[in-house]
Amino acid sequence: MGTFVIKMPDIGEGIAEVELAEWHVKVGDPVVEDQVLADVMTDKATVEVPSPVHGTVVALGGQVGDVLAVGSELIRLEVEGEGNVDAAAAAPKAGVRAGAAALPEARAAAAPDRTGDAADEATDGVAADAPAAADDRTSARQAAALPEAAGRPSAAMRTPSRPEGQKPLASPAVRRRAWDLGITLQYVPGSGPAGRITHGDLDAWLARDRNDTSGRTTASLYDAHDEETQIPVVGLRRKIAQKMQESKRRIPHFTYVEEIDVTELEALRQTLNQQCAAARGKLTLLPFLGRAMVLALREYPQLNARYDDEAGRVTQYGAVHLGVATQTPAGLMVPVLRHAETLDLWSFAAEVLRLSEAARSGKAARDELTGSTITVTSLGALGGIVSTPVINHPEVAIVGVNRVVERPVFVEGHVTARKLMNLSSSFDHRVVDGMHAAEFIQCIRRHLECPALLFVE
Repeated sequence: MGTFVIKMPDIGEGIAEVELAEWHVKVGDPVVEDQVLADVMTDKATVEVPSPVHGTVVALGGQVGDVLAVGSELIRLEVEGEGNVDAAAAAPKAGVRAGAAALPEARAAAAPDRTGDAADEATDGVAADAPAAADDRTSARQAAALPEAAGRPSAAMRTPSRPEGQKPLASPAVRRRAWDLGITLQYVPGSGPAGRITHGDLDAWLARDRNDTSGRTTASLYDAHDEETQIPVVGLRRKIAQKMQESKRRIPHFTYVEEIDVTELEALRQTLNQQCAAARGKLTLLPFLGRAMVLALREYPQLNARYDDEAGRVTQYGAVHLGVATQTPAGLMVPVLRHAETLDLWSFAAEVLRLSEAARSGKAARDELTGSTITVTSLGALGGIVSTPVINHPEVAIVGVNRVVERPVFVEGHVTARKLMNLSSSFDHRVVDGMHAAEFIQCIRRHLECPALLFVE
């Protein structure tokens, strides 16, 4: 038998270190060639590290949340034959966790986010999704509050299928489906490599649940709950936290809110969808808003800019590289729609759909997640009345979309129903004066309230 050391691979693009986002194996697990061992993160891209050989895990090179240098030891395997290290170097080095020490309680308590291998269905590219990796946060809530029809386990089934503290392994698509079905993954046996839970395991669990009605009890709405769950902030969630903190620390935000009458715009959108959806795709509100922003930025180019804090320099751009804030199973990402000024409504919609699917599936390229010059964000149906969006540093403006509601308004002395929507937008007050911010939003408003202007150069 020999020892085979797998080092942190060079991911390219000058990256010197990565964050360990998730382990898919533990000490003692057998692994096969091409089996995924770990997920590592660089900026906003998640990369899976496979095994090049068959073997058994001897030691892990870090725990979730650790930052490892490229070329450092990631994992150590025992293999048939000589391996790739000599006997003198076979003992685990300092900092490499072997045996039970490789799985401390801190690692076992982690619930890292990852982008995974399957895309969720996208709507308009900016709607909020349910969390895809929240088993530890929701297990108690699901067990106590979900109705029996939602797949709550019976008394016999409430025994976890894995040791306490060991996290269930599953892809984001499986986690999302389990969330939708109200299934707590901690209880589901996994049939995949290293106990990974598959869609087939969910199907088997549902079938078992339907056939086992013994021992069920109904939890009271007034039961006391004293659970506490500590969730380390790692992976993409850490990156998001750092970016938001940097934005609020550096940028003096101010938010401007304006109400927009989108009655005519919604009528146009419905007409276009009825006539063209089959051949050209369905339009949401976002392409119209994007087009209005492009036209408004021609009059107010100072909003289409990035501010270099260190150099004290603002760079204005002619090209509109529009960031579209997108909720993914791993957290908030901002894929970039490049040269939005060149796109018609349907091209805009198609590109937003492509980018949002790539972000949700973890397949977005690095250059598709960087370089935006202004950002639009929305919570779709959850948009609320007013929001205070955080600027995507180092940009100087972000346009936030609130939900469309129908309200009675006065039109030429008569009360009539109109569809209204608020835009809640934030600006960097170091660069953007309040008057210019208001004029920019009013320009967007004119184009949206009279949608024919969207097609006039």
